[in-house]
Amino acid sequence: MSISSRFSVAIHILCLLAINKDKTTNTSEFIAGSVNTNPVVIRKVMSMLKGAGLVHVRAGVAGAELAKDLPEITLLDVYKAVNVVAENDLFNSHEHPNPECIVGRNIQHSLTKQFSIAQKAMEHSLEIVTLADVVQDILESDSV
Repeated sequence: MSISSRFSVAIHILCLLAINKDKTTNTSEFIAGSVNTNPVVIRKVMSMLKGAGLVHVRAGVAGAELAKDLPEITLLDVYKAVNVVAENDLFNSHEHPNPECIVGRNIQHSLTKQFSIAQKAMEHSLEIVTLADVVQDILESDSV
């Protein structure tokens, strides 16, 4: 599974748990049916979400639930929970440019600054969107 799909799968799981909160069918098999993937993938992502304190999963008990209220969970929380990328490592520059060339000698330093700015901007945009926003959008889209 690619990094970006792990992020969207995690959001999918959390939204499903929120919308389906009064049901006891939130098993990895049930969630996998909604995501259309293998339950093993769901359990792996669910473990990451549990480690980040976003879900409660009890061994031997079928089902999972949110550990926080929807407005308290941002997309940045989810992004960090599923280890999308290491700090300041969203973008990488090519290795071993030619040090005899003015561009080769300086490109990595220049790109590192620009890539860091871009990653911070992206993370800020994730930080201002909560799961409550996503769930509301899902429910509104379904009623159209």
